[in-house]
Amino acid sequence: MDASQVTFLALLFVLTANAQVIKPGRCPVPAVQEKFDAAQYLGTWYEIQKLPNTFQRGECSTATYSLNSPGVVGVLNRETVSAITGTAVSKDPTEPAKLLVSFFENSPPSPYWVLSTDYDNFSLVYSCTDLGVLHMEFAWILSRKPSLSEETLEDLCSTLSSIGVSLDKGSEELSTEKLHKPN
Repeated sequence: MDASQVTFLALLFVLTANAQVIKPGRCPVPAVQEKFDAAQYLGTWYEIQKLPNTFQRGECSTATYSLNSPGVVGVLNRETVSAITGTAVSKDPTEPAKLLVSFFENSPPSPYWVLSTDYDNFSLVYSCTDLGVLHMEFAWILSRKPSLSEETLEDLCSTLSSIGVSLDKGSEELSTEKLHKPN
């Protein structure tokens, strides 16, 4: 093995050990919310469920979106003991639900795609980054309130499953119990 292969395998091991969802192949390209209206999306959303990731380990997570300037949405993610701020922008006005979010200066932005929302009750967000022959994916189910009906939750999980997102880490079986549920 050459140095780049060893580095790649080491990175893969670290990401996998830290509960990232890494899968073979390239990222899927799911349909996003039609006629997405960022102004209606602003405000506070509660995290109901998510795929495991290394950057959100706390409990009682919320995301608050505000308009910083035309075309730039401010992002404030809070957990019980920490918070982080960033910005989100849509690069393509024909697909405003495909946002790019940045939390650190000089770091590449990450996709933040709103797959579905009714603006008043739920939002389904998906993010995926290609890593050559693999991809790393994230998903969040959000609600305007700290809880969400089981029926809505099942519908959103079904949407994720339909694009190939495995909600049971390590298995292709769909199970809402296997998603991380904040306490």
